[in-house]
Amino acid sequence: MTTSLPGSAPEDSAIPAVPPPFDLELAAALTVISEQIPREFTLDMISAMRQPNAAIPPVTDEELRKGGAFGITERQVPGPAGSPGISLLICRPAGVVAPAAGIYHIHGGGMIIGDNRLGLPQVLDWAEELRAVVVSVEYRLAPETPHPGPVEDCYAGLAWTAAHAGELGIDPDRIVVAGGSAGGGLAAAVALLARDRGGPALAAQMLMCPMLDDRNDTPSSRQMAGLGVWDRAANETGWTALLGAARGGPDVSPYAAPARAADLSGLPPTFIDVGSAETFRDEAVTYASRIWQAGGIAELHVWPGGFHGFSMMAPQAVLSQASEAAQRSWLRRVLAR
Repeated sequence: MTTSLPGSAPEDSAIPAVPPPFDLELAAALTVISEQIPREFTLDMISAMRQPNAAIPPVTDEELRKGGAFGITERQVPGPAGSPGISLLICRPAGVVAPAAGIYHIHGGGMIIGDNRLGLPQVLDWAEELRAVVVSVEYRLAPETPHPGPVEDCYAGLAWTAAHAGELGIDPDRIVVAGGSAGGGLAAAVALLARDRGGPALAAQMLMCPMLDDRNDTPSSRQMAGLGVWDRAANETGWTALLGAARGGPDVSPYAAPARAADLSGLPPTFIDVGSAETFRDEAVTYASRIWQAGGIAELHVWPGGFHGFSMMAPQAVLSQASEAAQRSWLRRVLAR
């Protein structure tokens, strides 16, 4: 039996592990993706997983510039106290009039892979329309850097960005923290840290298929075991890399696994989306519900038949287009306030 801290879903053997179906169009894409990404991840596979992969190709400077729509610069800034400096990739729309909105982006990769370019093209699509400056943080990865290293890197980058908002052409009152998968979990943790440390103020947080709960014991985690992208076994690998033997135990920090937070009040307006056919479905839905229960603002989308990361891996699918439209709509509204 696992701990019953807020947000947990104790395992119930009476709950059938029948998985929901994948969207038909996405199922076809998943067949191809499954040939390029191993379904099962173990700690000894991390090095191989960090190599370039056809399913998630490296993002080039040319892609980021989008035909001259953005200027890009890499900036080394101070990291957490006693730790190395961190790299921020700053993407500024050409001809943008300051002060602009800012999107602080935290990449995904299960806490163990990826860099500050992963997932960034999608963010730049939003930023091009919204005329927003994007800052994407390079954080240290587990297991080489366990908790709290990754989240403290992300927080240090946010603190620097907010403190230098004027220099970057960013309106400090319109900064959104955004991330997908592990980046969504880190974005949620950074929002908790910002609340608990008294700043920086955030206009909103955007959590896409977020990795929130190290306990890995929800009905959706059991339903999707061995299926889709980033199943229960892969999730255990990612959390174990970050937390070691503490994973799933009683003493995990909410800044490592935000589902552990006892109090979700005082958070900025939140966007959460997730697929119905993925490991993170139930923890994402629970997180949104707990924000509402604490008197907060949250918009939740559960995309029927979506697998983990579907909108990035199959962007042309109808469901992916609907997901992207909902993300843009929400950003327009929160940044117009």
